[in-house]
Amino acid sequence: MSRNFYILAGTLLLLAPLSAAMSTAPSSFQSGLATNGSLWRTIALILLLAGLGSALIGVMSHLFEQVDRRSEEVRQRKWSGGKSGRSGGRLE
Repeated sequence: MSRNFYILAGTLLLLAPLSAAMSTAPSSFQSGLATNGSLWRTIALILLLAGLGSALIGVMSHLFEQVDRRSEEVRQRKWSGGKSGRSGGRLE
């Protein structure tokens, strides 16, 4: 699941500088597009913040998946170790 957030973050962080570059482009390159530079800078800032937020969510979900996986491994080791440790190889 965290991989999806990493892909989303990469896409948003790729589009953010492109939007920032659009604010510096002359209006002849932007036929039919919004020519307001502050609009492009605002969009770039929003994309940047969304990309950073998505990367943070991806890192945190990966961290919690790893913690959950490790705790499950410890639980399995305790369960299997405790069950086989009861007999202890003794004959009854």
